[in-house]
Amino acid sequence: MTMPNYVKIVEVGPRDGLQNEKGMVPTEVKVALINQLTDAGFVNIEAASFVSPKWVPQMADGAEVMARIQRRPGTLYSALTPNMKGFEGAIAAGADEVVIFGAASEAFSQKNINCSIAESIARFEPVAAAAKEKGVRLRASISCALGCPYQGEVSVHAVVDVVRRMRELGCDEIDIADTIGVGTPGRVQEVMRAAAAEFALDRLSGHFHDTYGQALSNILASLEVGISIFHASVAGLGGCPYAKGATGNVATEDVLYMLHGMGIHTGIDLEAVVRTGDYISQAIGRANSSRVGRALLTKWAAASDAAPACI
Repeated sequence: MTMPNYVKIVEVGPRDGLQNEKGMVPTEVKVALINQLTDAGFVNIEAASFVSPKWVPQMADGAEVMARIQRRPGTLYSALTPNMKGFEGAIAAGADEVVIFGAASEAFSQKNINCSIAESIARFEPVAAAAKEKGVRLRASISCALGCPYQGEVSVHAVVDVVRRMRELGCDEIDIADTIGVGTPGRVQEVMRAAAAEFALDRLSGHFHDTYGQALSNILASLEVGISIFHASVAGLGGCPYAKGATGNVATEDVLYMLHGMGIHTGIDLEAVVRTGDYISQAIGRANSSRVGRALLTKWAAASDAAPACI
């Protein structure tokens, strides 16, 4: 299959990347992060999560964040919505897209949202119906599509079953997520092809974590079967609290460097993203996990320190 000429990157750093930070990230830092990402050219940014602050205190300021960001026409600002209360909060805050989330693993579903897969889908039915009624874009994420920290292997059949259920809810886009980063290219292609038999290929996306260093390889494998939407997190922010040892999402800077090097357009300014990654890493006091980001920042610093040429 021919590689896509254009790839949409969904930037998940402000939500998926920051939600598990132990220290509270100030609202103004979150707003500045989203504004910088907007300026860099992203057309879809996960900006907030309307979940119970008891479970995810880091996201308790979602409404304020959404109220303060500088929106650019043509950019979707998404919010995670686990139930109708979350949906109503997201709509009131002006979310352009709401995101529901299930799992392909029964064990993970119980640990993550305290219910079975079937029960989780039932909970999302009113959210999906309300989104359709209001004309709001609806996206679904399927966790542990390549493996589970509790039950181990997850069958392709289990992934396809959840894809089918999400399709029947009327989802506009479905994310195939390697939550703990155990996927490898061959398995990724098998899962993506099976998912594409149930849902439009151009509306499937890949969400890869880099725990085993396979994320870029898995993105390339997905490109080879026609996937053209990928999630990434600036500076590689993120992780999974229910999966010990799981690292963050694949770094946006690394994905952009690879795609641009392949001649694939994204509409995103890599240098701007690198500077944004440096900003958020310094703001929250954590190491920048992007190899491309670190390399370019080092290169730029060396260039600025160089002695002037003699004439």
